[in-house]
Amino acid sequence: MSAADQASTPAVLLNVAVRRSVSPEEIAEFAALAESAGAETVGALEARVDRVHARQFIGSGKVEELAALVQESCAALVLVDQPLSASQERNLERSLGVQVLDRNGLILDIFAQRARSFEGKLQVELAQLERLSTRLVRGWTHLERQKGGIGLRGPGETQLETDRRLIGDRIRQLKRRLERVDRQRTQSRRSRKRSAVPTVALVGYTNAGKSTLFNALTGSRAYAADQLFATLDPTVRQLELAPHRQAVLADTVGFVHDLPHELVAAFRSTLVETREADLLLHVVDASDPHRAERIEQVERVLDEVGASGRPQLRVYNKIDILGEQSRVETDAGDEAARVWLSAATGDGLEGLLQAVRELLDGDCVAGTLSLSARQGRIRARLFEIDAVRGERVTDEGGWRLEVELSASRFRQLCRHEGVSPDILQAGFTHLA
Repeated sequence: MSAADQASTPAVLLNVAVRRSVSPEEIAEFAALAESAGAETVGALEARVDRVHARQFIGSGKVEELAALVQESCAALVLVDQPLSASQERNLERSLGVQVLDRNGLILDIFAQRARSFEGKLQVELAQLERLSTRLVRGWTHLERQKGGIGLRGPGETQLETDRRLIGDRIRQLKRRLERVDRQRTQSRRSRKRSAVPTVALVGYTNAGKSTLFNALTGSRAYAADQLFATLDPTVRQLELAPHRQAVLADTVGFVHDLPHELVAAFRSTLVETREADLLLHVVDASDPHRAERIEQVERVLDEVGASGRPQLRVYNKIDILGEQSRVETDAGDEAARVWLSAATGDGLEGLLQAVRELLDGDCVAGTLSLSARQGRIRARLFEIDAVRGERVTDEGGWRLEVELSASRFRQLCRHEGVSPDILQAGFTHLA
């Protein structure tokens, strides 16, 4: 039974640190994860171990202390803030007499509750089955004793083999489906690139206010709540930067401390939006006293998915809690580097939009462009990206277009049409 199935089930939290003390922020975050899964915390225990015990992860003395706490608090579930092997979970359950769920299983349980899209559900099911395949033996230990030589192969072994085969078949089926979804997503990204529409992706630690900022910028109604992993599925909407200038804004899953590697792998296709984005908005909870550590953890996950080299703008959210003023801070090159705002009140949103415009567009290219009759494809592309402000046909059958577009779009247009920017730019009679 998952934590989601046991909403309000009393749970004891076990925070374990190896060769160090458990930090208060780790304790608070794990408690928030348990709450997000629907468990009711009735007790907590901290443990510092010098080495991981192969049998139960923690020493026998700590297991006895934990068992006493479980009995005293009448808990039905123990949540462990460390990844456990299947055998460690089984051994702890035998000693404690209640279900044990490790950190990875808890996060996966929350993901299963929050997934709404077809792709999100596929990714969660895949991660669940891959995890289950290593723990399948748990349900059949009473039958496995019948294994042996010829004539001693009991129904336990047969059932295990059947279950393993069925799970393996389902995993392969899910991977094929996700590959198709990934191809469709890749095609959509290519379509956006062909139309020269820049993509901006929101990234950040979970509960930093990404979805609230997403709603404030796009007028959307994406789910936003004061809880970890409030939104899981990526959401993409059009972002109006200025008249005749749009971008695509993508909201992605939030990160947490020590996000399990298998979950990063499962959601890699979703996080590709960050790797392909023209600009990352790294949303930080300005009121979080541990924001420096949170920033470092987000950067680590971005590096894992290959997005660490993308242009980035740091957005410090929730300044209304601090009583700070909204502002835009620049780097040594006088480019916007940090924006301080409140997505909840809207204070500072215009400064963010201005910073995004400048970082995406650079200098604006505007003027009169002369095209010959053979350059009709370029003309069609300019209309497609809404860069034409006026047009008249020339005596030679060509066109004179009044155009206005960003420098980045201009360079994308040249790359797409396979022409040198210098050659195309020579057609301009005026450059702004």
